Amino acid sequence: MAKKNVDPGRLPSPATATLAGLLVATAMLTSCGGGSGSGSAAGVFTPPPAAGAPPSASPGDNAPEPENIGTHVDAPNPVPPSPSLPPTQPVTVDASLGVTSFYPLFAASTPVTEQIQYREPDGTLVTLMGMRPTERHARERGEPWTAADQGPGRYLTFPSAYFQNRTYGIEIRDHVPAGKQLIEMILIVNDGTFDGTTFSLFRNSNDEGVRDFGWALNTGFDNPNRGGKPICTAGSRDCKISFDSYWDVPKGQPHRALKMGDVIELSPAQRMERYGDGMHAGEPVPDSLRGKAVVDGAGSRYYSFEQLYVVGQGLVPWYGVAPRLNSAPLPEATLLGGATSLSYNYSEEPMRVFQQMANNIGIVNSKRFVQGRRLFHTSFLDGKHSEHPDDNPVFAAHVGQLGPRFNQERCIACHTLNGRSAMPGIGARLDTMAVLTGAAGSTGANPLPDGTYGANVQQRSRDAGATDLSVSVASYQTSVRTLPDGETVELQKPVYAFKGPVPAQFSVRQASQIVGMGLIEAVDEATILALADPADRDGDGVKGVPNWITNPENGKVHLGRFGWKAAKATMRQQIGDALLKDIGVTSPVFPSRGCQRLDPDCRNATGATAISEAELSRLTDYLSLLAVPAQRSLRSGFPNDTRVSPEHDVNPGQIVRGSALFAQAQCVACHTPQLRTGSAHPFAELRNQTIRPYTNLLLHDMGPGLADTLAEGKAAASMWRTAPLWGLGSLKYVQGSEQNVRLLHDGRARTLMEAILWHGGEAAASRTRFEAMSRDDRAAVIAFLSSL
Repeated sequence: MAKKNVDPGRLPSPATATLAGLLVATAMLTSCGGGSGSGSAAGVFTPPPAAGAPPSASPGDNAPEPENIGTHVDAPNPVPPSPSLPPTQPVTVDASLGVTSFYPLFAASTPVTEQIQYREPDGTLVTLMGMRPTERHARERGEPWTAADQGPGRYLTFPSAYFQNRTYGIEIRDHVPAGKQLIEMILIVNDGTFDGTTFSLFRNSNDEGVRDFGWALNTGFDNPNRGGKPICTAGSRDCKISFDSYWDVPKGQPHRALKMGDVIELSPAQRMERYGDGMHAGEPVPDSLRGKAVVDGAGSRYYSFEQLYVVGQGLVPWYGVAPRLNSAPLPEATLLGGATSLSYNYSEEPMRVFQQMANNIGIVNSKRFVQGRRLFHTSFLDGKHSEHPDDNPVFAAHVGQLGPRFNQERCIACHTLNGRSAMPGIGARLDTMAVLTGAAGSTGANPLPDGTYGANVQQRSRDAGATDLSVSVASYQTSVRTLPDGETVELQKPVYAFKGPVPAQFSVRQASQIVGMGLIEAVDEATILALADPADRDGDGVKGVPNWITNPENGKVHLGRFGWKAAKATMRQQIGDALLKDIGVTSPVFPSRGCQRLDPDCRNATGATAISEAELSRLTDYLSLLAVPAQRSLRSGFPNDTRVSPEHDVNPGQIVRGSALFAQAQCVACHTPQLRTGSAHPFAELRNQTIRPYTNLLLHDMGPGLADTLAEGKAAASMWRTAPLWGLGSLKYVQGSEQNVRLLHDGRARTLMEAILWHGGEAAASRTRFEAMSRDDRAAVIAFLSSL
């Protein structure tokens, strides 16, 4: 714990300190964060705890968090309905693209679901920052910075009951662009009542004792309409703080004026209305409920994300610079997901980086996100959450909805920590992968179901006596490729074993990481089609063909963009397809299990579906608003006496060289480095973002080596969508180890080198250029890909 640093010259006077009482948690955060005392020079002070409020340690310190007995009680404040989407009109295109017209996903007049930033007429910049609960600080690694690694921190975790009553936000009113010396922060509670929410600002980077945390300004949100007490309720804008100077200055020096471009660290921490404390201090309460949230009996005190605010600009992803991981905006070139990008992580939790909210998420959208995440983690057999299953309340609405045949009982089971399928071991059932099937006469334009399996193999059954239809890898066919400089690389291709009959056509697909899907949906069709070259007009051997998909709900033709063959047009369709095929669960997209067998009348089913329209929206919201981790191509400013976290032990010069060589090999002909999202997606977070997914989202013929036997739409058996490369470098952490990572559609490639050497067809020339590089240059390309 960093020591507390108090500057006597900045302590409030006794008269000032009595102006208001402050919540218990201010003392909590000051003792934990170690910031210096606040002073009246900034127009904000840190008063003493409110009378009658006992001191309390922060979660994870000396006083442990009470056991969570989570019930399933939400505050009566539902998510407001999303605005309806205006209809789109058909767009005519050249027939060489495969169709003569299609429907865009979003009309230009699509309203935003929620504002995240705007300017008022006088120039005041208003930013709306969504928050969720977490357990510890951003720079806590689970052990002292000078100690050997003892395990991860708890900054990126999701505590019990995170999905109910615990999201909120801060409205940042920045008056500096309007010529004033003032920034206001207004607490916006999504549900129920907070009692004791604190706010730490301006990381005290001038103090050599500050490492994991330590703040120059610790304060709280007092409500003048509740007797100056820190009681803040959903629907109210009464809880606010303000400051009129810059606090991160050397000890003993006066504050300076705020100016455009100043960076301000923000670290809110919420406490909910709870039994036996705060508003309920002195009331009789059983020990089992003491300290628990009144609204649902679960935990009541948390930290939240640490954000970086740039005066006059807004929230930006950040990384740590010398001398003490001081916060600085990440350069734009590292923001793979634009403003949604996840900041660098210093709590040594790289395994959790695919699970985080978009950095620019709105206040109500943070609630949409956690509710969707809950459903993504819920078992459709027993309704339990995959995390804290004995503490989190059972999602009773979904108990027993698992299909009679299925692959897994919850979405997260196939996407390891939102990453990829589990490693396909020889002889093990491939029930975290998809095995798509078709009858002998099936074509992309006219798919026909397999007589036994339907559209895919559902390998597990709720009936213990049912026929075993599992699929496994029986063996691998191996070959050795010798590169021009003599280096040899063994390649392997899986040979599959079916317990049931071998289908006439099949394709084995691993689940891919799910970050960035909302950004991909937000890219305008015109941007993607401009990259298509079906006739190879430029003669580079690379074509790029769009896949065209018929919307199963309305029959409209859309541009395909999701899945290994771009065979899904929308997030909604992708989710509905996975629910049906992998879990046997119906939704408004596919309302009958007959849709899995391609029954032409399956959409005529009556009655309620397992997943309602509202829940389908929440799942879509969750996947849309996942952050993309920023590129780890910069050295962080770790103090000299500390251990550099493995995920940050990078060689920037090698990465820059690898990026240039990647372009020289013309890999960028398919893996387009940069795209721009459009201005029509319902989520403001995803609009007008410069993103770096390294894909053109088009189909390319990759040659016979990667071909299977199943076509989808315009995608022949040897054609695959250019896979986005963002997140590649995080897979070894998310999947548990580098040995658990598998690449390419069927997971055959164990390394990036193997994946590159499998590229054939339109990518053969680029592969040959890569093979001809020196060993050091090939290593630089691999280092670049590993930084993404």
